[in-house]
Amino acid sequence: MSPVDPRKSFPRRFVPPDAEMGRWEEVERVGQALLNTHPDSPEGLVRWLEDASELMACVFEERARRYIAMTSQTDDPDREQAYLTFVREVEPRAKLLWHRLDEVYLRNPHRQFLPERYRLLDRKVENRVALFREENIPLEIREAELKQRYQKITGGMTVTYCGEERTLQQMAKVLEDPDRSTRQEAWELIAGRWLRERETLEALFDDLRQVRQRIAENAGFSSYRDYVFRRYERFDYTPEDCLRFHAVVEAHVVPRVERLLRERQALLGVEALRPWDLDVDPLGRPPLRPFSHLGELLDGAEEVFRQIDPEFATHFRFMREQGLFDLETRKGKAPGGYQSELSERRWPFIFMNAAGLDNDVRTLLHEAGHAFHTFLTREEPLLPYRHAPIEFAEVASMGMELLTAPYLHVFYPRREDAWRAYRYRLEEILLLFPVVAMVDAFQHWLYTHPDHTPAERERVWTQLISRFQPVVDWTGFTEIRNSLWHRWRHIFLYPFYFIEYAIAQLGALQVWVDSLEDPRNAVSRYRAALSLGGTRTLPELFAAAGGRFALDEETVVPLLDALSAELERTRQTP
Repeated sequence: MSPVDPRKSFPRRFVPPDAEMGRWEEVERVGQALLNTHPDSPEGLVRWLEDASELMACVFEERARRYIAMTSQTDDPDREQAYLTFVREVEPRAKLLWHRLDEVYLRNPHRQFLPERYRLLDRKVENRVALFREENIPLEIREAELKQRYQKITGGMTVTYCGEERTLQQMAKVLEDPDRSTRQEAWELIAGRWLRERETLEALFDDLRQVRQRIAENAGFSSYRDYVFRRYERFDYTPEDCLRFHAVVEAHVVPRVERLLRERQALLGVEALRPWDLDVDPLGRPPLRPFSHLGELLDGAEEVFRQIDPEFATHFRFMREQGLFDLETRKGKAPGGYQSELSERRWPFIFMNAAGLDNDVRTLLHEAGHAFHTFLTREEPLLPYRHAPIEFAEVASMGMELLTAPYLHVFYPRREDAWRAYRYRLEEILLLFPVVAMVDAFQHWLYTHPDHTPAERERVWTQLISRFQPVVDWTGFTEIRNSLWHRWRHIFLYPFYFIEYAIAQLGALQVWVDSLEDPRNAVSRYRAALSLGGTRTLPELFAAAGGRFALDEETVVPLLDALSAELERTRQTP
């Protein structure tokens, strides 16, 4: 593959250079010009599609910039207003414009003569047109406003600890303290802060649930779940496949996790494993501290990428030069992490809340995988084809976590510490599957029972905790346990976007198993698969990366065996 130049610019060819995409009048003017164009050949239609992609990219970048600004400081009223103004005034009209453009494309007689490359695009457009309802636009505005409110509430959460105001992300450090009473104190402070918002978040979710159900019904679906599967273009698996996967996780992963947690309990020497015992090193060793300031984090990550593929390091260095990061945690900043695309410039942006933890390294490597995916598809002229299905987009990030594992010594010069960090990665993968199954199963129930009560919701959630996380003792803290789902921002912000993590982890594990045999070839196939963007189906993308797309025992169990074998090997400190 030829190198990708991150500095290459893509000047506007159709959209006027001075057009402001935050003003609907200017978006409308350019959109109307597209609507008034009638391609009279397959070549003309291709050019028209590329012009439409350019306009969409310009508009989407404007939204992304405002979203990044808002999440970077949720307590800034100007940033909040700028984002909500776009959501209320530009986005609704733009959605109607995109729909009209889709209809124009489907009606064009030259569509049938386009090359085979455009077949997946046809499927996407046909699906969007089938789902579109104009009456849903104001409901989607309302949904965006409610989601922004969740960001604002959670972004403002702090506690006072040792006389200092700290964000909940900063408090995560204390949960790694070897002293159990210190951990419990910190955990109770964090949990108490979430409990203060319990009623607010319950009511907020009820509002979201009602809005989403109305959206589904307007589109002709009895449940929001079935609507979302179509909207997310889940053409290659069904809700039933997800439910069967939950059963596979329960049968084959949960027992392994239970053994892992019982071992932790024995090493800690405690009668019961409590919620504040999950992040501490079970042998009582000091917490891993991979960096003392953000410069060290960035330098280390760049060096790790250089070890894997020098081009990744070049892209990462470019991001540093262009200021395409917001990494430190602070009051008012939305929690979590994400990679966003600045679609017009075809650049990635990474957002996270670093607090000096080992988990911060994993998060940055994860989001960098998404960023490299963005770089590797930037030459693709069609915006829809620059984005792979989410299930494979997460292979990019989770695969990067595993491909970088042999190079953690960059952050941990002591071999013992690098070995610990590697084992933590493997444990996190095993622990991930029950969490995904639990949250996904919860959402399946939430949206197939749209008239449920908060009490019914709580009952189902606690049953799922017992099903997928049976070891942890919540005695005395049942109220906190019953509302833990409030912390999963995906439930509020990205409904049903969670099973992708498990599907992608299966793909990433297959890349990793290949890398144990031939790391150079595994990275080459990984990179080649990422460069395909959304031009292939989900099974084809998995195959390009050297894997198999499936959620069955035949796929899952051998990967669990390989993971368990490597975990067993890491029991011995080198």
